[in-house]
Amino acid sequence: MVTTKDIAERLDLSVSTVGRALADDHRISEQTKFRVRQAAAEMGYVANRAARMMRGASSKVVGLVIPDIRNSFYSTIAHELSKNLESQGFQLMLSETDDDRMVELRHLRELSASRASGVVIVPTARPHSESAKLLQGIPHVQLLRKHSSLGPQWFGVDDFEVLRQATMHLVEQGHTRIGYIGGPAELHTGAERLRGFRSALSEGKLPARAARIELGPPSSIEHGRQAVRRLLAEPTAPTGIVLGSIQLTRGVLEELSRTSVVVPKDVSVVGFGDEPGFSWWGPGLTTMGLPIQAMAVGCGLWLMRRLKTEPDDDTPYTSVSPGSLIVRGSTAPPADMRRPARRRR
Repeated sequence: MVTTKDIAERLDLSVSTVGRALADDHRISEQTKFRVRQAAAEMGYVANRAARMMRGASSKVVGLVIPDIRNSFYSTIAHELSKNLESQGFQLMLSETDDDRMVELRHLRELSASRASGVVIVPTARPHSESAKLLQGIPHVQLLRKHSSLGPQWFGVDDFEVLRQATMHLVEQGHTRIGYIGGPAELHTGAERLRGFRSALSEGKLPARAARIELGPPSSIEHGRQAVRRLLAEPTAPTGIVLGSIQLTRGVLEELSRTSVVVPKDVSVVGFGDEPGFSWWGPGLTTMGLPIQAMAVGCGLWLMRRLKTEPDDDTPYTSVSPGSLIVRGSTAPPADMRRPARRRR
């Protein structure tokens, strides 16, 4: 393995000068830095990160802790963050928790032990108390979800307003029996989305019995399938359904595709998120579009600025992004409102 001593002997420089040149020390001339870097590249030199960390330096790694990489929200976030961090000389390390707080804790222990420069985390519903303590020693920011124990920095979506808009779209079309399939209320996102759904019903002066609510794991496609099956099997099945996560949306669409249910003739559907396939599913899915890419970029830029200027600054920071209703063919007034009136004889 090539060392700084080997580079120093080749260039007839001291080992300390080579080390400082590689670290971009301002005391070393640009000409010397260029010579050292050129020699290092030619000789195949690789920096010893472990040695640097033993001297108290942080790594150039930023951890991304997410529930499920199969969710296109999180894969998009990972992609955008990775590009953003790479341009700043950092590397993204992905950790998947499957919404298990003990798995989350193990990943945070590893990131702390490896002296990660920072962490972007989509937390579980009830993070372990040790997770909160570990994050106190690492610059970090919460994304999409938030938990009070993990600090006051958060980039998220206006979940309340997103679900209120989605539900109001059906209310305004005349639906009086509306189903909601979403995540559990113990998650901050789940609670806010459920609150937005109920607020729209109240705003539309619909009674509580107008709601049909199915809550479960937000990352479970199977929960989406089973929930819509149960809703449509009811004697007074909903004429419209609002969805509260992208994976649940996928599950519902898969289930509807394999049945004889016709959308929107038999039931109207408002999805969550806007994957490429949603625009051509059936009649085209009416859904709530979310600025995930822009939010991921903003989150990455904010964390980079903090790492480079004030890594110990815990000043509260919140960024809330709006959603937008994308109307396609999967929603229409309920069937009884579409029937033509009988002519008088």
